[in-house]
Amino acid sequence: MKDGAIDFLTKPLQRAQLLRVVRQALERRSLIQQNRALQQRLDDLLSQGNMIGVSPAFKQMMTLVRQVADSSATVLIQGESGTGKELLARAIHQASARSDKPFIAINCGAIPENLLESELFGYIKGSFTGATQDRKGLFQAANEGTLFLDEIGDMPLALQVKLLRVLQEKQLRPVGSTQSIAVDVRIISATHYMLEEQMAAGKFREDLYYRLNVVSLKIPPLSARREDIPLLAGQFLKTIAAKYNKQINGFAPEALEQLVSAPWPGNVRQLLNVVEQAVALCTTSIVPLTLVQKALHGDEESGYSSFADAKKQFEREYLAQLLKITNGNVTQAARLAKRNRTEFYKLLKRHALDPALFKTPRS
Repeated sequence: MKDGAIDFLTKPLQRAQLLRVVRQALERRSLIQQNRALQQRLDDLLSQGNMIGVSPAFKQMMTLVRQVADSSATVLIQGESGTGKELLARAIHQASARSDKPFIAINCGAIPENLLESELFGYIKGSFTGATQDRKGLFQAANEGTLFLDEIGDMPLALQVKLLRVLQEKQLRPVGSTQSIAVDVRIISATHYMLEEQMAAGKFREDLYYRLNVVSLKIPPLSARREDIPLLAGQFLKTIAAKYNKQINGFAPEALEQLVSAPWPGNVRQLLNVVEQAVALCTTSIVPLTLVQKALHGDEESGYSSFADAKKQFEREYLAQLLKITNGNVTQAARLAKRNRTEFYKLLKRHALDPALFKTPRS
């Protein structure tokens, strides 16, 4: 039994009993093989997304991730900005039975309150000015797949009530509709807030919290898993050096020591940015301490946000503000921006902004 036997046979041997035992053994072996394949697939997905580590804190989290990945359990991911919450959510989806279905992500804090309901649940033609046709929401787009609600702590209270109803009834009602639509969606949500504190302050509903927090995953900050920094930095170095077509073999010992001891308020995202800056400026086969220090200092001054990210965020907020001012009138908005309508429409498309959603609903 210690060597792995799962059953035994007694004499005289009965054919039916033998077949039953063999069938059970084959089924058990198949389940073990499927489980091993699933775990390997999940590990590969996480490695591709730079979710790697050897620290006790990271291993503890990964134990839970492996247990929950191939289920339909609702998951709440908590962690500081830059720890990789969306990467983890995508890996969980890809390792689940829903992997061949859509993974849809939305940042609840990046969309104006009056638009978030339409984004999530959709709307029907004529429900408000400019709604010239029915539009499916993200819940319908993610049907049979996974919907990732990032920064769920920023969701307005009024919308929390409607989300709770969808989770309870597995049905939604588009804006302006009197008919409910059945949906089958796995919810993975994430937040950098301590939702317990949000509940105590009356900013987050307790009943919704327990609906979302069936399984809780807490991604430790990089400062709590310093053993993982050399592993992560090495992975980033390899990828980025190939991107820049440079032959760089590693970090100088003092440079690696500097990386391990840095505070990392921006977590893994900040580490990636620092490594990329150092690699971009490196002219030797080993990244020296001076380049790491320069990248760390520059990253602190920039607030851990790249120029490209800051520009993209500004553009979207600027366009949304123009549409809000002009009540969704593209011609007027383009005139204010001093751009022609064609170019303005391209900008709206790039940032996934629908002018119809900025029109004032009918009273």
